[in-house]
This record gives sequence, structure tokens and C-alpha cells, in this order.
Amino acid sequence: MKQVNITDEERAKALSPTKKPEVMEKQKLNVRYHVENYNTADRPRRFLEAFAVILKYSNYRFALEHFIRMSAKCARCTVQCPISQVSGDMRDIPCYRSELLLSVYRRHFTIGGLWKGRLLGKDYLTDEKIEEMADAFWNCTACKRCTIECPSGIDHGLIAHLGRYILSEIGIAPRALVVSVREQLEGKTGNTSAIPVPALIDTLEFLEEDMKEAKGIDIKFPLDVEGCDFVFFPAVSDFLMEAETLMGIAAVFTATGGSWTTGTGYFDGINYGLFYSDRMLERIVKKVHAEAVRLKGKSILIGECGHASRSAKYFVPTYCGGESALPVYNIMEYTYRVFKEGRLKLDPNVVTEPVAYHDPCNIARQGWIIDQPREILKAFCKNYVEMEPKGADNICCGGGGGTVSIDEVRPYRTSIAGKVKAEQIRSTGCKYLVAPCANCKKQLRELVEDQKVDCEVVGLHDLIYKAIIFDNTANNKQSAK
Repeated sequence: MKQVNITDEERAKALSPTKKPEVMEKQKLNVRYHVENYNTADRPRRFLEAFAVILKYSNYRFALEHFIRMSAKCARCTVQCPISQVSGDMRDIPCYRSELLLSVYRRHFTIGGLWKGRLLGKDYLTDEKIEEMADAFWNCTACKRCTIECPSGIDHGLIAHLGRYILSEIGIAPRALVVSVREQLEGKTGNTSAIPVPALIDTLEFLEEDMKEAKGIDIKFPLDVEGCDFVFFPAVSDFLMEAETLMGIAAVFTATGGSWTTGTGYFDGINYGLFYSDRMLERIVKKVHAEAVRLKGKSILIGECGHASRSAKYFVPTYCGGESALPVYNIMEYTYRVFKEGRLKLDPNVVTEPVAYHDPCNIARQGWIIDQPREILKAFCKNYVEMEPKGADNICCGGGGGTVSIDEVRPYRTSIAGKVKAEQIRSTGCKYLVAPCANCKKQLRELVEDQKVDCEVVGLHDLIYKAIIFDNTANNKQSAK
């Protein structure tokens, strides 16, 4: 393959001496990656053992064998990485980060590396390198924008994911993610926000009363209804923090007569396993599918959440029976369908402020959902403005890959990881920034606050709720159900 190089100016910038803001060094004093107690002197052996087991029982070896044969040092990926552009640190260059793990694989899991190591007696894995990998892999937001530019086709996001997976197997992972997943899989409430079922029911009843007062009609959140077209799984945090989004979704189903329900057996679409552990990813995906099967639903519907949508869309078939598994949809796909069918009517005179749309990486990078929400917004938002770049080339919010859940790194997320995004938002002059993803909403709200950008971050269905026009026929059909 022909080698493609970045310009001398780009290379000089990428490889310049570290000039990270002081906040980066302070961050390291506060973040606790270690979630288990053990002898750190034994970590290299444990890391290699975990790596070996993962290679044995997965197909990562195939990808790594390909990657180690390609050039991973040209640094062209730097021009696409919003983090390395701001930090100026070589350790934030995606190919540098990937080489940390690839060098371990090359040295300890290939015949040539094993023989070279025995003959020369060097390049053994050390505890210091493990620490470097932990920092490097968790500074990455896993947006995969770097894959757009890599001339060798190396998936740096996949390598960072694998590195996190290995580290988690030896007890190195952010506490925030591990604690949430333990509650989700082993806790009394069975969800990442620790919401008990009675609290869920009270919350939904309160929202129903609010909508009745605001819209003058009955809008319901069906619970445990069997045989519906859709079994709905939002990011469970929406029940606490995104009332407008949930009310907008309920309003769309009421206005269009859609058949949907939420199960009280399990109601959390969040899957932090996607960020740090394939074992957790599989267990959570199976819980989602099992609840939909319990309710005899025809399909799985994920709310406004990028990583929850991607986890279910791509891994329900993997872990739950392939073609026999229930199909998975994102709520925007349903809303777009009924909009195109003429069943969803929106008042174009309600939202007059400038509106921009942010593409969540997990649903846009592969080209899954890009134009649909834009078409809806343009139909009723008179002053829609576009951000560039957009779609599959979008800029990450700065809190992807699970980093938004780690409150200790907020200064890093808003001053470094999200700085390019903040300037992109500012340039649009928008007053409403639509971000149809629970993680993106949290990160972007903190970002615009810290970077002093004058706009309000909302979900797509927040604005739809403001502008929706109810058809009595559809409303009566839904009420009869």
C-alpha cells in the first residue's frame, strides 16, 4: 500500500513537545482507575494473561494480525482528532496510542516477537507502560473520527476499546462505569441510575399529569403491555433528567396511534459495556432482548441515546440469535417514518429561534442516522442552521466513549476534548442545539456552560413536543389501546 504522509507543518505540530494545560496534570491526581486492590508489581503478568484469554475466545487476533502489518506511525490521523489538535501532546495522537497495545501484541503474541525477546532480553511489558495505556485509552473519546483519515485502514477506536477491555479484566477501569454496571447487573434496582420500579411509575404518572395540563389531552406511558410493536428502552437517566424528551416521544406515539410499551422488568437502554468490557456488553444486551421477548414485543426501540442505540443495533443480533433476534430501531427512525407518512404534524410557527443539529458519533459515524432528523427539523424550524463538518464526518461532543460519566475529568472534557466542538457550536449562532443522545446532552450542557456558549442543549423530541399538532382520530385510537 502506498504510504500517505501528512505535511511537515502538520507533523511538527503533532510531534511538538508536550504543552498540555495544567488541568491535565491536576486531573491525574483525582481520577481513580483502580477499582480492585491487588499487588501492582504483578500487573504485567495479569495483563498478558487477560490478553491471552481474550485472544483465545474472540476474533480480535485477526484484526491485530492485520494492523501490525500496516504502518501505524504516519500521524495523519492527527488532523482528524479534535483532542490531539488541542492538547498538542504526542500521546494523544491516535496511532501513537494504538502502538502502545500493538507493540505488546507484537512482542508477546507473535513468534517473531517471542524469539526476539528471548534473544535480546528486552521490551518486556512493564507496570509503567500499563499506566500509560490506562491514561491514553481513557483520554480518547472513541469517536472514531481518526479512521476517516488513516491511509492504512487501521481502526484506532477498536484498538482503544480492546485496550480498555484488557485493563478492565485486571481491575483498571473508571469507578463511575464499573459501579453503574454492577448496579445494572447485580443491584436491587437493575439499572444504572438505581431507579426502583415504584419511583419509575410515580415519575411517569407525574409526566402524564403535566402533559394533560399542557396539551389538554391524555398522553400515556404504557407499561407492561404485551404484544406491542415496540418495547421502549431509553437511557434510564432520561427518567431523571430528560422529561421533555420523554414527553415528546410519548406525544409522537399518541398523535400517530403507535403501539408501544415500557417494561417494568427492565427499562434501561444504557450499555456501558460498549465502553470498557465485552463481557458486560453481552450481558446487558441480553437483558434488553429478554425483556422485549417477555413482553412479546415485535421489536426493540431505543430512545435518544447514541451508544445505547449502537449497542442494541449491532450486538443484539450477535448475542441473541442472529436473524431470529428481534429487530432494533432508534426512536428517530420511527418519528421520521410517521412524519414521511403524513401522520406527524408540526406547527412551523412555534420554534423561531436559530436551531442547529449535533450528530452523535455512535449513530452517525457509520452513516446510520444523519439526514432523517435534519429533514424533520427543517420542516418546522424556520431558522435551521447547519454545522460543518457534519454527518459521518462530525466532530465529537468531547464526552464520548464513556468519559462523560466520569465527573472528575469534566475540566479535561470541556477545555480539551470538547474545545473544537464548542467553537463549532459558537460559529452557528444557534439558540437551540439539538443533540439526540443522553451522553451528548450531558457533555454539551457542561461544555457550553464552561466555554460560555449562549445556547440551550435539547433533544429532537423536546422541540417536537413544543410544535406537535394532535389529530383527534390518532389520539382516540391510542387512548382506546
